[in-house]
Formats: sequence, structure tokens, C-alpha cells
Amino acid sequence: MAAPPIVLDPTELAPVPVLRFSVAENQELIRSGAFPEEPRHELLEGWITAKMTKSPAHEVAIDQIQEILRARLPGGFRLRIQSAVDTVDSQPEPDLAVARGQARDYLDRHPGPADVPLVIEVADSSLARDRGLKARVYARAGITNYWIVNLVDRQIEVYTEPTDQATYARVETVGPDGAIRMVINGAEVGPIAARDLLP
Repeated sequence: MAAPPIVLDPTELAPVPVLRFSVAENQELIRSGAFPEEPRHELLEGWITAKMTKSPAHEVAIDQIQEILRARLPGGFRLRIQSAVDTVDSQPEPDLAVARGQARDYLDRHPGPADVPLVIEVADSSLARDRGLKARVYARAGITNYWIVNLVDRQIEVYTEPTDQATYARVETVGPDGAIRMVINGAEVGPIAARDLLP
């Protein structure tokens, strides 16, 4: 059984010098078998970080969302579940991502920001990370639509208009009685009732 990962308070410094990794170096580490299958990891801003654990409600939300989105996606787009997206300095694995093209288009590479018009994170214990670090990673990459399905506050947070400062200029919070505009490749394919995305 693998030892649990050591989690540092983000305000603490590591007790020894640490290294940042490029996306290519991270891929080589994965190919070489350097990481155990569990716990899972992702590369965020050059740091190899343990993925957050998932509650039953988190799993149910992912199941519900994929059913809804698959029925609405326009031709030429597909839904990827907890699969990597390559950016300049990160390789996040969003809970769901809409990607351009067919599955075999990504045999030799992960989709990049130009391929991905929407990423979705389902957040309970990961809410602070998804609002902060993950939002910064996605905005810096220029991903135009980022949703947080916030299980803590039972709302959907919709982030659009990424800026050069690695933030989103527009953030809309939609409660269970509201609806979300789903825009793929510049075309609206929504609206989607927020309550349908919440478990």
C-alpha cells in the first residue's frame, strides 16, 4: 500500500529545495512509471500535485453532467472525463472537458487550449483550489469557458473572458433555479438548468 502524500500548508515552504517540471518532463515521468496509479497526480504551474479525493456526491455530479452534455454537444466535439489538457506550464485533469474532434485525434497528444472550449470542475473539498489555482491555470491558457459545479453552496460558477493577467473578467454565479448558457465554438447550445447539474 502506497504511503499517503504529504500535504503542506500552502503558506509553508518545503523543508528542502523543490523542483518545477515542464509538461514534457511530467509526461516522461508518467511514461517511465515514476508515479503509482493511486493517488493520482496532475501538473499545475510546474508543480506535481496530488488530486483531491472524491465524495459520492462528486461522482454522481460527474455522471449527471456527462449525460446532459453528451446529448447537447454539436457535431465535431466530444466529452472527456478526468483526462489531461496540456497548457504551457500545466497538465490539469478537469473533471469534464469538451474537446474538438474525435477520440483518435488525441492518440499522440492531449488536447490543448485551442481544442477545449469548456472545462468543468466539480468542487466540494477542492473548492478553494478550483476557484484559485485551477481558475488561474485555465485563464492563463485562454480557455474561454470554465464552470465550477459548487457542491458546497449548491450553485454553478461560470467563468468567461480570460484576461492576460491569468484571471477571468466575468464570473457569474447561478443558483439551482437559474440556467447556464452553454457556448461551444461561439454558438450557444444551452441553456442548461443549473439544478440538473447538481446531485
